[in-house]
Amino acid sequence: MLNRPSPELSPPLRRLPDQRWHIYLQKPELAEKLALATNLSPIISQLLINRGIETLEQAQAFLNPESLNLPSPLVEFPDLALSVELLQDAIANQTKIAICGDYDADGMTSTALLWRSLRSLGAQVDYAIPSRMHEGYGINQRIVEEFKNEGVELILTVDNGISAFEPIARARELGLKVIITDHHDIPQKLPPANAILNPKLIAESSPYRGVAGVGVAYILAVSLAQQLGNTKGLIQPMLALFTLGTIADLAPLTGVNRRWVKRGLKLLPKSQLPGVQALIQIAGVQAQGAGEKLSSPIPNPKTLKPEDIGFRLGPRINAIGRIGDPQTVIELLTTDDLGIALARAIQCEQVNTTRQQLCEQIEQEAIAFVEAQFITSLQQDRVLVVVQPDWHHGVIGIVASRLVERYGVPVFIGTYENDAQIRGSARGIPEFHVFEALEYCHDLLGKFGGHKAAGGFSFPADNLQELRSRLCEFANQCLEPQHLKPLLQIDAEANFHQINQELYQQLDALHPCGIDNPDPVFWTSNVKVIEQKIVGKGHIKITFSQNISQQEYVIKAIAWRWRDYYPLPRQLDIAYKLRENNFNGKTTLEMELIGVRLPKGELQEESKQSPVPQFRLFYTPTPKPLRTSFNYQQRQYTCAIYQNISPPELRIKNSEGKVLMMQPGSKIGLLGTSREDALEIDLSLPPYDHIIQAALQALSVMSTEL
Repeated sequence: MLNRPSPELSPPLRRLPDQRWHIYLQKPELAEKLALATNLSPIISQLLINRGIETLEQAQAFLNPESLNLPSPLVEFPDLALSVELLQDAIANQTKIAICGDYDADGMTSTALLWRSLRSLGAQVDYAIPSRMHEGYGINQRIVEEFKNEGVELILTVDNGISAFEPIARARELGLKVIITDHHDIPQKLPPANAILNPKLIAESSPYRGVAGVGVAYILAVSLAQQLGNTKGLIQPMLALFTLGTIADLAPLTGVNRRWVKRGLKLLPKSQLPGVQALIQIAGVQAQGAGEKLSSPIPNPKTLKPEDIGFRLGPRINAIGRIGDPQTVIELLTTDDLGIALARAIQCEQVNTTRQQLCEQIEQEAIAFVEAQFITSLQQDRVLVVVQPDWHHGVIGIVASRLVERYGVPVFIGTYENDAQIRGSARGIPEFHVFEALEYCHDLLGKFGGHKAAGGFSFPADNLQELRSRLCEFANQCLEPQHLKPLLQIDAEANFHQINQELYQQLDALHPCGIDNPDPVFWTSNVKVIEQKIVGKGHIKITFSQNISQQEYVIKAIAWRWRDYYPLPRQLDIAYKLRENNFNGKTTLEMELIGVRLPKGELQEESKQSPVPQFRLFYTPTPKPLRTSFNYQQRQYTCAIYQNISPPELRIKNSEGKVLMMQPGSKIGLLGTSREDALEIDLSLPPYDHIIQAALQALSVMSTEL
């Protein structure tokens, strides 16, 4: 029987997120100088410095993007003038134009934007989007030949086409003209289109370099409307769709993206597009019946921020492309009928709910598979290749992102289309280039595409083992062991007395925030946890306090999906973003907790000990081992502490007979079906620690993690 010591005598140190903290070099003198010149606080000035802004001229251009003198897109994009000419001729001659789009938010908003604008300019235009389920990403030969049979003379790709050499070659063979508009990375061989618009083909210094597919579509549509002298009533609807697609696609919010998104966020809540208003309504409140009056769910529509699109509107559009019919979103964004718009928005909401359930199910299955098959070789492989049958390939990209968060390595995840073919998605970490990894394996793949952070691919099932080996080879060339932890970039230190409405209002100068202009991240040292509890689906709600000059400052925080780290230790260094909470007409500032670590003093004290999970036994000695069973990640385990050997040993056994063995104070454990064939493993890796902690909890043994 176990005898627990009182908490006062033996307080446990809790398990914490395994993160790399990178705190930007602070430049107080430069920050002070910039603060005086811009009339901002030194903290805000430091945030600008962290983003590469160190002069007054750079600060003015960033803070007021409308002041930028933009070069003409006709000068920046070599094929833009030719593209406008081809479209102008097609409109003048009433020849049929067909748009080939994509099924993600970027592709669908691009399709809607060009369809609406071309129709308004008098074009005969139709569109097609490939089936995610049956065809995968990008234009294909079926679509090309279908366009030909329908009398199409000009094909316009949006958010795809740059890697589609064979389908584009087939279109040219059939006598069709082709304009490619895309933003994905450039392959070794360009397709034989009449014109190609892709920001990756222009100078890296260009302000247009970071536009997404919808940005290329917007530039083309505006340039065409200007050439035809017919921009009235077109710009605002196009800008709304540009803003929606740019943020949902996680395009960098720098250059023209920053300028146009800043405009678009002001226009979006009052957009005249019924589909946009319906989407805002349904994303913010309970779904209403078609025909009911729309009202903004946002208390102050002027406060619409990128996260409102990224977390509320974008997923509802993307869900359709993942597991539904993209036609739903195209109708939503092109209809002028309020009833149709509301009905389509409700469909988006329903499909998004199904998508969330699928993601949760596949994520749990993927975790169980990884921990049964690959956990022992994770440090050596430095990449995860996870393939299983019967997964919905519309949502595996989301699951890949969650596995990256969990394991800290690049993830390539796939499912079988049939016995002979696998299709998948990839997500990377900062030091890993997904598209380059795919190119490294090009001879093993069928179709593939993407960019630094993410990609998609398909390949013959027979190539699976060789592909896994090749990706491990690539990962070992570019990743070091220290890279295999999530990186947390922290802007500046702030104490609680500095966190107030004035600071938060000044933060607005940095918006819109997103990729390449991230939300500011602050940190505060040695704060006290005075209250914490689990809320919702595994979130922790916390109240922190800090004493400054004998005065206590208190602030509330939320840590999303942090159930595994509950309860947190009483003293912590914390990293966080600031958020406004509007509740019952009262506005307060809260923290979104994204990182914690033990304060420096505790780290120094504990660094004298082994940085692996420890266990101390409090029991009445008995020759029998302490034994129990427990569930972890929906799998059954048995565990026991053998105390009649020296030192005592913890053994954890899974349903397949594999045993994890560890001893107190040892950095190395054993994993295998017997001690003779067991492999040595690093117990400091999070997956081993997680299961050890679960076993210790089941055994009611006091545990610590350093």
